[in-house]
Amino acid sequence: MKSNSGIRPNIVFVMSDDHAAHAMSCYGSKINETPNIDRIANEGMRMDNCFCTNAICTPSRASILTGTYNHINGVRTLSDRLDGRQLTMPKLLQQNGYQTAIVGKWHLGHGGDSDPTGFDYWSILPGQGDYHDPNFIEMGKNISEKGYATDIITDKSIGWLEQRDKEKPFFLMCHHKAPHRPWIPDEKHAHLYEDINIPEPATFNDDYANRASAAEAAIMRIDRDLTKRDLKIDPPEHLEGAALKSWKYQRYIKDYLRCVASVDDNVGRLLDYLDAEGLSDDTIVIYTSDQGFFLGDHGWYDKRFMYEESLRMPFVIRYPREITAGSVDKHIVLNVDFAPMFLDYAGIEIPQSMQGVSFRAILQGENPQRWRTSMYYRYWEHLSEHGVYAHYGVRTDQYKLIYYYADALGTNGSVDESKEPEWELFDLKKDPQEMINVYHDPDYEHIADVMENELYRLQEEVGDERFIEKN
Repeated sequence: MKSNSGIRPNIVFVMSDDHAAHAMSCYGSKINETPNIDRIANEGMRMDNCFCTNAICTPSRASILTGTYNHINGVRTLSDRLDGRQLTMPKLLQQNGYQTAIVGKWHLGHGGDSDPTGFDYWSILPGQGDYHDPNFIEMGKNISEKGYATDIITDKSIGWLEQRDKEKPFFLMCHHKAPHRPWIPDEKHAHLYEDINIPEPATFNDDYANRASAAEAAIMRIDRDLTKRDLKIDPPEHLEGAALKSWKYQRYIKDYLRCVASVDDNVGRLLDYLDAEGLSDDTIVIYTSDQGFFLGDHGWYDKRFMYEESLRMPFVIRYPREITAGSVDKHIVLNVDFAPMFLDYAGIEIPQSMQGVSFRAILQGENPQRWRTSMYYRYWEHLSEHGVYAHYGVRTDQYKLIYYYADALGTNGSVDESKEPEWELFDLKKDPQEMINVYHDPDYEHIADVMENELYRLQEEVGDERFIEKN
């Protein structure tokens, strides 16, 4: 259904922070409903295998803007800042007649060369920002706002759309802070789920047996690592063991889902605005998150690991002129592909320096020849706040191979304490929850060799360096 309209579509890119796909009803969530996000999926396409190349906020955002992997764009950890002098997708859109804006979470540093570039208007949260009465840096000036961050970000986004030049196409990045830790809901949703017991995930009581030591070492456990700031109140004194763990989970997950509910309401506000202005047919609307998140899966919160709940990004997209309503796709697409896809729709030549590939043909329902059948991942921030070992890996449709090289390699924010390198191999068809490492299973010896060769092939393809153990 290739469009012959010649129209350069508007683009509204809504991205939340840490919103896992399995907390969206269009992805079959068992714990909540997201009716407005579902509208995008129902009127467009849901992508089931959209993955990030580094499951942490700052690096993922850099890859989305630049279309490159983190060893290329220089943003490998949370402590790195984006050098705004490099080529980015918003710059190219702006140079080619698009009105551009970013509102909300930036998290790529600010001041000097790290301020947003390529945007006609920007109003960003400093760092993580606050949920209530947040400060913004707007076009270089500090501004204090009253209210709830998710509402304010939407207000600012719609305000910018109201004053746009209606003769030009626009590109809006609406970036929500929610549902990032510490999961503080607004007043409207403060008592949502109060009398409901949220189901615990199947892997809630994972004991980390049959896996690399990295899993057990991670500091992100529901029962042990949530803080008073996360839980808001002290646990009842009589609770201990499994009962205390379940109580903490309910405190955590309900506040998380309350933040999601506010995001969903505000997605609805944006969609209603586009409808009211007659813009829906000519506007690409996307909802995604910068990476996934553990919602009690493996007994965890947070992300970082290459495991599925962390690796997978939700991605739903609507564009009535080209995308069939209610469609679902399973091709592997990555966050580095977003920039080329936007440029493709805008009719702008995709720079050779961008490592991603436009997936416009996939959105049109085609099955492109020679599309990727594997993807490369690398998490660099060794042993920082949550104690996750540095690792890289490869995922195909059926298998996932992870190598914990477990070394800081001098990266900003990492802890310079090497651990023993280890391998994990998962058969995603037989073990979708990734509970059994089959790397040392003789039956998988050939698969391990094939996957290792594919890992090194991908590293060479993207220009990343293999870890070499120190003597």
